[in-house]
Amino acid sequence: MLRYHTVPVTAFQQNCSIVWCDTTHRAAIVDPGGDLPRLRAEVERLGLQLEQIWLTHAHIDHAGGAGQLARELGLPIVGPHEGDRFWIDALPQQSKMFGFPVSEGFTPTRWLHDGDTVNVGECSLQVRHCPGHTPGHVVFFSPEAGRAFVGDVLFEGSIGRTDFPGGDHQTLIDSITQRLWPMGDDVVFVPGHGPESSFGAERRTNPFVRGT
Repeated sequence: MLRYHTVPVTAFQQNCSIVWCDTTHRAAIVDPGGDLPRLRAEVERLGLQLEQIWLTHAHIDHAGGAGQLARELGLPIVGPHEGDRFWIDALPQQSKMFGFPVSEGFTPTRWLHDGDTVNVGECSLQVRHCPGHTPGHVVFFSPEAGRAFVGDVLFEGSIGRTDFPGGDHQTLIDSITQRLWPMGDDVVFVPGHGPESSFGAERRTNPFVRGT
């Protein structure tokens, strides 16, 4: 069974999730944007073997620590979709713009595409390409656990911003309604910021996508 533990990191309080297989204790870390000593301490506290870095997208608060963590621990970086290549290339500029520590550059070990799968231990998660917030944004979905790690696509009561380069409002709405909703109303999602919610709750109450 897939398990996870979410740790808010950076001044942006970005939800970095440590996900692992409860049978093997092999783990991946989703969106290590920063505060790497704290994240490594949590992995050790949980008694896990960290084997991969998964990225939903390449904004600084989600990907800022990925290059350093990959180098220090010899880990592959999986994701996002190659549509975010320009955001990865711009990580040093993003660091300066938002007052983050200088981010190490990297090239993902594996780009992800809609319909791919990622595996950690005996657990398999589906990959859905959900552009709109960024062109290369992806979501990780575990049908078994009824959980989706959606980055900045959807939040409790809100949706991702689309005013950054490569963002597009209608594309984001289409990603939510065509890629997320079919996963099921009961699915609980872990957003990039703020509290968890369910797709059903957002379909009923979220003013940006209510009734879609």
